[in-house]
Amino acid sequence: MANSDADLIIIGAGPAGLTAAQYGARANLSVLVLEQLAPGGQVLLIDKLENYPGITSGKTGFEFSEDLHNQAKDFGAEFLNEQVQTLSKERDVFTITLGNGQTRSAGAVILATGAKHKTLDIPGEKEFYGRGVSYCATCDGPFFKNKKIFVVGGGDAACDEAQFLSHLTNQVILIHRRDRFRAQKALADRTLRNPNIQVRFNTVMREIKGTGGKVSSVVLESLLPAPGAEGPVEENTDGVFIFTGMSPLTSLVSGSNSSLKVEIDETGYIITDQHMASSVPGLFAVGDVRATPFRQVVTAAGDGAIAAHSAAAYIDQLKGEAY
Repeated sequence: MANSDADLIIIGAGPAGLTAAQYGARANLSVLVLEQLAPGGQVLLIDKLENYPGITSGKTGFEFSEDLHNQAKDFGAEFLNEQVQTLSKERDVFTITLGNGQTRSAGAVILATGAKHKTLDIPGEKEFYGRGVSYCATCDGPFFKNKKIFVVGGGDAACDEAQFLSHLTNQVILIHRRDRFRAQKALADRTLRNPNIQVRFNTVMREIKGTGGKVSSVVLESLLPAPGAEGPVEENTDGVFIFTGMSPLTSLVSGSNSSLKVEIDETGYIITDQHMASSVPGLFAVGDVRATPFRQVVTAAGDGAIAAHSAAAYIDQLKGEAY
């Protein structure tokens, strides 16, 4: 550790990574945050952050991210905008290779690389993200009280989120491309019995349209059309919620090119203990990249604080062993 560039390197600067940076720097660690894009991650796309404790003024995701970023810098964390190519460990030192070919090393690493939503890849989906298209019912559902909502998906997440939305409106239409749900039977049955949810199987969404900068309609197509009803149809709506799965960004520690084979669950998320520690000593995982029952900005921030505290204890142990 004596020749490392930092005590702690954090990969990713979403809410989890930024909180970890703040807590790590406050613990008097030398902290380096690596982020290939702008600090904030997916939070930058939130129009109004209304469900974070203590924020009642509808602060934008950009403003919230900027506050976290500035806090971490004020406490002494350093930031570098670079893509991370590889992550390896030899003895007690982690080495990170950057996109520019340079390397950085540290005694502990916190992975805050997040996850990306699986998308439909249809016209209008990207254009109206945050303006009627959402991937989080808990975050955005309250904006659609008593409105007409389409939900896309057929797994546990789609059924769970449709149930949540059904408490806000009685106009939830859940479409799934197959003839039955992939969700657990009890959850699927509960969804089918819900009077506020209309289920349409064998149906796909082909396009999302908008007027005035917001979603106004969707183009649907039945995969088993009734005679004489072939072809896509357009239907008005106020919002589209897409729950076709998530892909955790774990290639640094689980891909074929990774020398670090971290334990992951059956869906690809990193398994951690309550201290955010992975199966590799000194490597911690936080936020959307780790296996957790609930993914929100507030839980990501909590993960980051715990991981930084755990990393500080781990580094103290390393330094003690070196004396």
